[in-house]
Amino acid sequence: MTAQEALVAYERARHRLPSPGLAKTSRMARDLSELADLFDVFLLDAFGVLNIGETAIEGTPERVAALQAAGKRVMVVSNAAGFPHDTLMQKYTRLGYSFAPEDVVTSRAALVSALRTASPRAWGLMASRAAGIGELDAFDVTWLAEDRAAYDAVEGFLLIGAAEWTEERHALLEASLRDNPRPVWVGNPDIVAPREIGFTQEPGHFAHRLADATGIAPEFFGKPFTNIYDLAFARLGPVDPARVLMVGDSLHTDILGAQAAGVRSALIAGYGFFGGEDAQAAIATCGICPDFVLQRP
Repeated sequence: MTAQEALVAYERARHRLPSPGLAKTSRMARDLSELADLFDVFLLDAFGVLNIGETAIEGTPERVAALQAAGKRVMVVSNAAGFPHDTLMQKYTRLGYSFAPEDVVTSRAALVSALRTASPRAWGLMASRAAGIGELDAFDVTWLAEDRAAYDAVEGFLLIGAAEWTEERHALLEASLRDNPRPVWVGNPDIVAPREIGFTQEPGHFAHRLADATGIAPEFFGKPFTNIYDLAFARLGPVDPARVLMVGDSLHTDILGAQAAGVRSALIAGYGFFGGEDAQAAIATCGICPDFVLQRP
């Protein structure tokens, strides 16, 4: 999937996303160092801001360290639902970042928080076995593969990782939901993610396909929805929203989510989703306007 195809897919799903803030003019900046004096808290997306796939974006570990040294609170706010928290912490350390465990907030954590307060249910799980089950071990989950009986036996579905998902599995899920509608909870609303090899299709892609095919409205956890920001703000404590900046590479998740949460936003235009693309044209087309546009983190 190309960036333009991904934009079309996000626009097609706009009726399921939060409404954008009022249109405005973005301020241009080179990188986060130019905004350091304006904000006390920096919420950073991962893919396209900290890293592309398994590689840190050049200079970004040093930039994050400089913000931390200046007394800024720097948190990761990511739709990385496919990996247990401990695995993510190891990854960020390997890439050269130093984050406290409580400063990494993911859509997986938002989903787990909701599961803890919901009535017990047997769930079918879209996820990568290679990533491990982690925090989901506390719940009744069944890995979904090629056995239709497993789909029919559960009471709802959790979509958190698509690395091992196939069209055959998706057809089984869709058919099972058609025959017996049940809840679909989505732990990663992203339609795509930028990696070294290009864009990969993420759980949000399959969730919107299911909704279009079955009429079942998914429940999303993660950006652009406010449940992930609720977790972040609970960890921050009292803070002036005007002094909080969400930094991301996607208009429809990072920027739209920041607007829904009532904080300022900065779009990374030179890496991730818009690396090599015309971010300004996309802003004009989508009507989702960040407060700042940066060439790099």
